[in-house]
Amino acid sequence: MFGATGTAGQAAATALIEAGHHITCVIRPESTGTVAAGARLHFANVTDAASLRDYGFAGETFDVVVSCIASRTGAPADAWAIDHDANVSILEHAKAAGVRHMVMLSAICVQKPLLDFQHAKLAFEEKLKSSGLEWSIVRPTAFFKSLSGQIARVKEGKPYLIFGDGQLTACKPISDRDLGAFIATCVDAPERKNCVLPIGGPGPALTPLEMGREIFRLTDQPEVYRKVPVALLDVIAGGLRLTGLIKPSLKVKA
Repeated sequence: MFGATGTAGQAAATALIEAGHHITCVIRPESTGTVAAGARLHFANVTDAASLRDYGFAGETFDVVVSCIASRTGAPADAWAIDHDANVSILEHAKAAGVRHMVMLSAICVQKPLLDFQHAKLAFEEKLKSSGLEWSIVRPTAFFKSLSGQIARVKEGKPYLIFGDGQLTACKPISDRDLGAFIATCVDAPERKNCVLPIGGPGPALTPLEMGREIFRLTDQPEVYRKVPVALLDVIAGGLRLTGLIKPSLKVKA
């Protein structure tokens, strides 16, 4: 398993162990992240093919590979290096190690790719589909953890931030635990092989405004919103792109 120190990866590793699987988590040598109890550890760098071969797979054979890796920043270079290239390297070494099935954690937003990390994930999805292995591509919606910053703001009496009127989008947020459990079932369930699997949390899809109302209710705080004009984001992005022509480091932020 790769990406086992991330929140989704930890949850998936825990669910796999609870289901009775023997798992090996490949993590960076310098990693200080927590790994699920009961997992065996290999230390390797996923961006180094030799390290991945010699220390990640280490000449052993495996039945299934689960990849929950993701770029930390989403910046173009990082996205292509991790979301695409590292996954390709994992796939190639997995085939050499006798792996028959690969489970990839992707994202629902690749359905309408605009950003580099979305294009990178989507490009790897296509490589996985044509790899000759059985495959499962899991595309979760928004995570509950993405709301944690907003919850802290509301508890401090600060306004809840929304774009536009807060009703431009809607989704079904999913918890790490539920996502991890779903990823674990992909290892054994025949109906989840060779499938793209969108997955969200329980209940109806919620708009940001509806999420805000629920957070205010649960924290017993008065409803106070700060609306950010959507057009403002276009102005900021346009300004960064223009500035990026002069200072390349700002082009990434655009």
